[in-house]
Amino acid sequence: MDHDKELEMIADNLKIGKEMLHLSTEEVKNAGLTLDDTLALTRNALLAHGNKEFEMPPKFGVHPFQVNFFHAMPAYVPPTNAVGIKWIASYPENPTNYKLPQVAGLLIINDPYTGSPLAIMDANYITAMRTPAVTALAAAALHPDAETFGMFGCGVQGLEHCRFVTKTLKKLKKIFVYDKNRQAMDDLINIMQPELPVEIVRGEDPESVTKNCQVLSSATVILKKPLAAVKNSWVSSGQTIIPCDLNTFWDPAISHRADKYIVDSAADHRHLAEAGYFPDSLPEIACETGEVIAGKARGRENNDQLIVCSNIGMAVCDVVVGKKVLLLAIKKGLGRKIPL
Repeated sequence: MDHDKELEMIADNLKIGKEMLHLSTEEVKNAGLTLDDTLALTRNALLAHGNKEFEMPPKFGVHPFQVNFFHAMPAYVPPTNAVGIKWIASYPENPTNYKLPQVAGLLIINDPYTGSPLAIMDANYITAMRTPAVTALAAAALHPDAETFGMFGCGVQGLEHCRFVTKTLKKLKKIFVYDKNRQAMDDLINIMQPELPVEIVRGEDPESVTKNCQVLSSATVILKKPLAAVKNSWVSSGQTIIPCDLNTFWDPAISHRADKYIVDSAADHRHLAEAGYFPDSLPEIACETGEVIAGKARGRENNDQLIVCSNIGMAVCDVVVGKKVLLLAIKKGLGRKIPL
């Protein structure tokens, strides 16, 4: 569907400038966004970012407590005619203290022609889908022949990472998973093993998972002081590490000795470094993930290179995926109209 037809469909269902659509968590999930949709949309967003066809300021926010933050994430992606903003909070203690998700967010999608808000929707599901999609696309670009994948963190992100990497790593044979919560590992395996065409192995400890995998990812917590749960001595040349939690889970020395340190957004990483999230200094950035996807920069150049590709999430992905959710929801008659 081209942009004019998209706008026409929205205008046929919403009085633009007078009302907007509200989509709950369940309605966002039920809109019908598939893994293949998410991969394609996320790839389009990364291509736009790699080709510098976007507007997206570095994340900015507030920090009510030491380990918590709220980030405002606006973006405009001209090739997909998507514009909006995500307002997202990270509260790592929520699951333990309040039985609530660690992440809470809302996404607003606007009409790029009039500026009018078109929809406000839950952002948790969109975040849970686009984040592993970036990891999976980066893994395929940087290590396409990988037969083993390791996942640290067995929550929502861990589950979705297992789903997505089997879509892009065509030679994958085994997924190793680890979480300090042993039950979370068992739950992930019980849920995912019947669904996936590869074996899922319960990791005994971070060291064994690290040493057994060609490609590794982590989705734990984001802290200013690194946990360094994975030690530098465990990591070998030729591996590809794709964290979603900044440098928290990994010994900072790993990124500093990597042959290439690639990031989704150099501006965001530099901004976070200024805020104190890289106490050992930000490693030298080789290029951005989107530049590799778009063929503007070279990723892995030989089998011996150690690659670290840090993807902390970009609003360009959120607004592109969110706009698709809006269109799918309108087709299904989901949501409720709110007067402006």
